[in-house]
Amino acid sequence: MTIEVGQKAPEFTATASNGETVSLADFKGKNVLLYFYPKDMTPGCTTEACDFRDAHESFGGLDTVILGVSTDSLERHKKFIDKYDLPFLLLVDEEHEVAEKYGVWKLKKNFGKEYMGIERSTFVIDKEGNLVKEWRKVSVKGHVEAALTYIKENLK
Repeated sequence: MTIEVGQKAPEFTATASNGETVSLADFKGKNVLLYFYPKDMTPGCTTEACDFRDAHESFGGLDTVILGVSTDSLERHKKFIDKYDLPFLLLVDEEHEVAEKYGVWKLKKNFGKEYMGIERSTFVIDKEGNLVKEWRKVSVKGHVEAALTYIKENLK
């Protein structure tokens, strides 16, 4: 599936780290920062999650909800949240349905091996549910600041 900035963001429903089922529609009236990452407890993903944690209040002050998505299990998400004191929901996408809707389930290559996995990506969805910004193939360093700056400058 291809999605484009300016279109309605693909709707999804997933189990959240608090055990509840959430949908994108649940957050209508708020901006949503939806970030996809490969795996809980890995160095890059931990750095990214902790950067979002440290900026959580700033995003909240901009009426923006942070949602992280990976193919990890509910149990693994809970351990990740507990270990790093993450104040936002992580969504379970074990069947990579949400990742596929956002076009981030990709063929990856690492140390000569090919496999399917999540390409680190971030999407900003406005209060009306429109996709307004995307970052693909995200480099962790400086990314959270870039996302925060974008929301400050472009969304009310």
